[in-house]
Amino acid sequence: MHPLKTLVLGGYGNFGARLSRSLAQDASQQVVVGGRDADRATRMARELGGGAQAVQIDAGQGDLAALLRAHHIDLVIHTAGPFQTQGYAVARACAEAGCHYIDFADGRRFVCDFSDALHDRFVRAGRTAISGASTVPALSSAVVDHLSRGWQAIHTIDICIAPAQTAPRGAATIAGVLVYCGAPVSVWRGGAWQQDHGWETLRRVEFAHMRSRLGALCDVPDLELFPAHYQVRDHVRMEAALEVPLSQRGFSWLATARRRGFLKHPERLAPWLNKLAPLLDPWGSALGGMVVRVSGLDATGAQIQRAWHVTADNSHGPEIPTMPALLLARQMAQHHPMPPGAHTAAGLLPLSAFANEFERWGMLTNEE
Repeated sequence: MHPLKTLVLGGYGNFGARLSRSLAQDASQQVVVGGRDADRATRMARELGGGAQAVQIDAGQGDLAALLRAHHIDLVIHTAGPFQTQGYAVARACAEAGCHYIDFADGRRFVCDFSDALHDRFVRAGRTAISGASTVPALSSAVVDHLSRGWQAIHTIDICIAPAQTAPRGAATIAGVLVYCGAPVSVWRGGAWQQDHGWETLRRVEFAHMRSRLGALCDVPDLELFPAHYQVRDHVRMEAALEVPLSQRGFSWLATARRRGFLKHPERLAPWLNKLAPLLDPWGSALGGMVVRVSGLDATGAQIQRAWHVTADNSHGPEIPTMPALLLARQMAQHHPMPPGAHTAAGLLPLSAFANEFERWGMLTNEE
């Protein structure tokens, strides 16, 4: 069986490098590290060894499909965010070139509009495209499915991601957050669609193996996908909780400034904030995690609340967003049946599929 030739677009970046290293340990994968910087791609490929290759590639180049065909790429995994400001050029090129596509997107419009925009193209190509193969909505939906299995109804879903202060970050990741910092966000609350603002209002969140943190609203695909998918009665809430309170309050201040019209483009601050963030490391730690809480009616109609936690030490938290794409790539390499067309990653993976990866990185999981 020939290995799956997988191009990791942005394969030397914060998340792309982590995924490239994991894929390179799998004999079913032949990794191609792609990006605009040929030198960085080459260095990354040399680090990986085992026949890994490098290719200079720009997601926006017009001849992308021809390049994919020339390199005989079977699968493209797009990790080069932020996706909040991108279109579907890479996915369209994959359909034209006849290769599969997976991305790390957490941009709400990017993921939620993905299927409508691209499904027919990938059906005609006989290939599979998956958007949102990251913490949200791939892992978050796996957890909700697990916690609510057999229930009659779901009333509330609350999700919070809590990164470690010392975990590697990147300007692109910060920019993706700042795009909606203080911007209007449509949320399902009180059984109706209402408007809130990203990152502004703070709420304390409890975790299994970490101190409580202040969390704030994030604009992610789950907010739009989950109310209908799970027929949620009351609310769906998605928050992020930075470890150092000053950072969290700082984002809240930026959100207020944006909402009041004093700061039109907070995402332009991303490079500066990325450089300044390590100054707060002495007040943080290498501990991060995630919690998902679900309430509703169990199989007997009784009120029930359940929660699931994952805790990552040693700044391994950024491995979590790479896991869904890694698992899906393995399935493709092993020729597991994949429906042609374009899909979101919500509901594609069971929580049990993540167990070995959590164990590999020494992550603790708990259920309540």
